[in-house]
Amino acid sequence: QLQAFGGGLVQVGGSLRLSCAASGRTFSSYRAGWFRQAPGQEREFVAGIRWSGGYTYYSDSVKGRFTISKNNVKNTVYLQMNSLKPEDTAVYYCAADRNYNGSAYYRSSYPYWGQGTQVTVSS
Repeated sequence: QLQAFGGGLVQVGGSLRLSCAASGRTFSSYRAGWFRQAPGQEREFVAGIRWSGGYTYYSDSVKGRFTISKNNVKNTVYLQMNSLKPEDTAVYYCAADRNYNGSAYYRSSYPYWGQGTQVTVSS
């Protein structure tokens, strides 16, 4: 089970850190990702990390502003979001996969999902 939290209301240029904690299983050997979905839009990939080796990857829209990281002891994945823009407003979801089937950029590749957490960036 994945639980995402840390969303909220922030002004343009501000920062937030999202957390995704896993219970009942360990992230070890998994890959984890953050996706987001704005009203009326498809759920899109934001950032991902391979638990083994810590390799990270980002969508072009957040590269240089967002950072995905992990804490092995806490079995938690984080998304540090800086320089937030109004277009970052969305419900953010964390996801995990241990089979490594399909591209890490596709939502269909992740069988495990947390509940969403709302991020709202006001101008």
